[in-house]
Amino acid sequence: MNTHQTIAAVDMGSNSFRLQVARVEDDHIYPLDALKDTVRFAGGLDAHGMLDEKSQQRALQALARFGERLRGLPRDAVRAVATNTLRVARNANDFLPRAEAALGFPIEVIAGREEARLIYVGAAHSLPATREKRLVVDIGGGSTEFIIGQQYKALKTESLLMGCVSFSLKYFPDGKLTKLAFRDAELAARSELQAIAREFGKEHWQLAVGTSGTARSLADMMEQNAFSAGGITLDGMEKLRAAMLKAGQIDLLSLNGLRADRRPVLPGGFAIMAAVFAELGIERMTITLGALRDGVLYDLIGRQHQQDMREKTVGQFKRRYHVDIPQQERVSSVAEHLYRLLAAQMGINAEEDMDALRWAAKLHEIGLSISHTTYHKHSAYILQHADMPGFSSHEQARLAQLVLAHRGGLKKLGSNVSDRKWAQILALRLAVICCRNRIDQPRPPLSIGRDGARFTLSAPDDWLLGNPLTHTALLQEQEEWRDAGMQLHLSANFAIWE
Repeated sequence: MNTHQTIAAVDMGSNSFRLQVARVEDDHIYPLDALKDTVRFAGGLDAHGMLDEKSQQRALQALARFGERLRGLPRDAVRAVATNTLRVARNANDFLPRAEAALGFPIEVIAGREEARLIYVGAAHSLPATREKRLVVDIGGGSTEFIIGQQYKALKTESLLMGCVSFSLKYFPDGKLTKLAFRDAELAARSELQAIAREFGKEHWQLAVGTSGTARSLADMMEQNAFSAGGITLDGMEKLRAAMLKAGQIDLLSLNGLRADRRPVLPGGFAIMAAVFAELGIERMTITLGALRDGVLYDLIGRQHQQDMREKTVGQFKRRYHVDIPQQERVSSVAEHLYRLLAAQMGINAEEDMDALRWAAKLHEIGLSISHTTYHKHSAYILQHADMPGFSSHEQARLAQLVLAHRGGLKKLGSNVSDRKWAQILALRLAVICCRNRIDQPRPPLSIGRDGARFTLSAPDDWLLGNPLTHTALLQEQEEWRDAGMQLHLSANFAIWE
């Protein structure tokens, strides 16, 4: 990845969309510009999990404004991430192409635990570099993330499906602030929290930290109304609760520090925070400004300096699933070289896909720890569903598809596969065939290309005669592509491997 002096992060949250543009100096971030748009994205989800057109339009308008500010920045200098609303929306795949067109950059839908990891990275860079263990809590619009970490490393991460927008809509739909509504909302949140209370209880950390809109808003109100001397406290929470119950209606609540954009989602956010304090044994919570978008920026810097979290995750998976390292290196080397040759024939930039192809080659056998005969299916399932820090949901799905396709029939992929993806699949399948004997040997003298609608493959006659097992496998491969309605032509004419 190239190194850029100006980078940017887009956070498509369930309540607000945020853009942060920053200058990078000596691996430190210096903010240049920030934009915020209160989209209330989660509020557009209907009872069937579909995102309505009005909320989509609000989102597209915000992204278009962000896109204008980002215009001219290189593609790999910008990272846009979407959180819970697009994780759960059933029509997310229909919306994403429109969103990417409005923004002008790819958008990654990140998993809850990946969101938690990035939140911690952002929070840690805004906190003193002390050695105590910290509990970081981020109440978002549709989900709440919990992280226990030390210095810059997240040790435990969790994401629960409860947020200030969804809870405000469900338990305070008419804006009335009653004891019954708060009781129901807090009991619902406490019920969710019981699943993680043992791992995230007060015996596991020394400092509780709140980040993002809900925590900052609560702290502002407590400090500016003398409910708390600093941060969020149990006593301050009770005083704020009393003030809300006295007002009786969110529109009638008058408190210093209550911003207009936070008013509609205050009761839901308060109920979740009250439950967090109760279930996790928190008495005081400090506030930090570092949040998801800051974590995305620091993660982007790491990618530019060969400290990509995805590389670390691939390494961890290789160790966890006892991968045959030399074999994966052989397969990766051959697959990368074949794909470069094929990409040159097709006029595409191979380097844009090389990370995905290389990771798929290194992880294609992780399913062997479960089953030998159908290991590719288990490998694909793991890559699709496991928590993979650093990877977006789309990236995991892409890896899973490549790994699933490296062996067996091709009909299982369906027809919605691009020529570019077919080329990657072919390179990986041929690499696996050629490295079948699992020994170090010279790279096979294959030539690969694209002739109109068909892929072409050729090798010297004497090499094919000396490797009858591989020759047979290549002929079978030709049949697999024909069965799937694709064309792969194998010729035995002499060709030189460049």
